[in-house]
Amino acid sequence: MGAIRNYTLTRSKRRTVALYVRNGGVEVRAPLKMSRRDIDRFVASKEKWITERLAKSQKQSEHREKFALNYGDTIALRGARRAITERDGTLAGYDGAVFYFPPNLTPEKIKTVCVQIYRRLAKIHFTQRVLHYAEQIGIRPAAVKVNPAKTRWGSCSAGKNINFSWRLIMVEDSVIDYVVVHELAHLMEMNHSEKFWAIVESVLPDFRQRQARLKEFQRSLNSENWD
Repeated sequence: MGAIRNYTLTRSKRRTVALYVRNGGVEVRAPLKMSRRDIDRFVASKEKWITERLAKSQKQSEHREKFALNYGDTIALRGARRAITERDGTLAGYDGAVFYFPPNLTPEKIKTVCVQIYRRLAKIHFTQRVLHYAEQIGIRPAAVKVNPAKTRWGSCSAGKNINFSWRLIMVEDSVIDYVVVHELAHLMEMNHSEKFWAIVESVLPDFRQRQARLKEFQRSLNSENWD
């Protein structure tokens, strides 16, 4: 089985075996009665894939460690790259074309302020899109909030509050709209049933393509350290 001898094993009442490569480690989820020999054979059969994924994960980790923002760099906003520029004065913000900052800020400070700007822009844009689609669907949420979630792009509560990760403001509008519609549909169907997906599809017939693009964005974002 080569180098793939160490992995975390989790057993449950599931029917099939599954394999995950995360944070530089290998995780196997297997049925309760599946023998360790069969699990080892399954892992061995996936050795090439595991090795490739581990190498990619290592590369992402190295990129994350080196991630820093400086004047002259670009960052994503609604699917477009925007420059980080130096501007005289004490104010920082986004003027519709570039992110501007006072002189002599450290990379860490630039990142901190970028997050603050992102959150403000996210609150405005997400609220506008929620109101637009809520009227189309025929439902109105109680509130729209922005949070620091890293992988959960949107969520909703029984009180009809909708939450979005500020990170979502980096991706293009078509994907943002998919998450907005997804969460609004949950206010009508708090599950992922056929009825739920029918609501989503009635508003966004191409939602599967948007969903796939969101997954691509997640993978690319994994190499940037915004913590």
